[in-house]
Amino acid sequence: MKKVLSNKWHIMVFVLPTVLFFTCIVIIPIAMSAFYSMLDWTTKTKPTLDYFVGFRNYVEMFTSKRSVFPDAVAHSLLYAACSVFLQLPFSLLLALLLARGVKGEGFYRNVYFIPVIISSVVIGQLWRKIYNNDYGLLNMFLRSIGAPTPKGGWLANKETRLWATFVPVLWQFVGYHMLLMYGALKSISRDILEAAYVDGASGPRMAFSIQIPLIKPMLKVCLSFSLIGSFKLFDMVKILTDGNRGTEVPATTMYREIFTVHHYGGGSAMAMFIVAECLVFTLLLNLIFKEQDQLR
Repeated sequence: MKKVLSNKWHIMVFVLPTVLFFTCIVIIPIAMSAFYSMLDWTTKTKPTLDYFVGFRNYVEMFTSKRSVFPDAVAHSLLYAACSVFLQLPFSLLLALLLARGVKGEGFYRNVYFIPVIISSVVIGQLWRKIYNNDYGLLNMFLRSIGAPTPKGGWLANKETRLWATFVPVLWQFVGYHMLLMYGALKSISRDILEAAYVDGASGPRMAFSIQIPLIKPMLKVCLSFSLIGSFKLFDMVKILTDGNRGTEVPATTMYREIFTVHHYGGGSAMAMFIVAECLVFTLLLNLIFKEQDQLR
């Protein structure tokens, strides 16, 4: 086996199928989208160099009066902040509590993970019922305690619709991040935990001084998944509000530009922006963690 792995030609043969597959389904589509994004391509034209407009589509999606893409980007950044500063800390808290070996640990672990395996369509329809202005559980509860409810409903009121769209997504994936962190916490050697306990570490001190630093690689993974998921958020927003004005995110705006307006060039430019945004934030996250490791 070592002889096979030491031969570069053998390695190339094993790696080549994966490289070809990745190139066909990722690299080539991205390259084609980059080309289309520089064309004035609509249903009345063809994607040829005759309609080349350079970076005009990129400029117009931020400067055009009819474009809502800047608002969509702002909404995605706001959701990313909620995911990083609300969803992940709550997931970490649950993981720390379960990793301590509470009674019914397996039951709670499975219950928190159930929303992750349920289709987003089902989750979206469930929350539409919860938000319903007439018979929704949320409004029924608020009315029972004499609290006010938003005029027109949670998904229609301009002051609440954006946050009402965020809540189901944050709730759905709490269990996903919790399970990743929980697995990392359970992999910590008991010898390390017992030694820390003997030295007087317990509760919050054990968590912040021992457990959290030891699962730092998994925290980086969760942060990466959280940021990338925030920037390419689509399905839940589409189901709850159809991505109407006030709840737009980049993916729903791109979808409307391509399939409703039929401006494929502008939609491709938005797609490229989403790809670039995910790449830039991933690189920044890697840089931040790398610098922290070097400081140590």
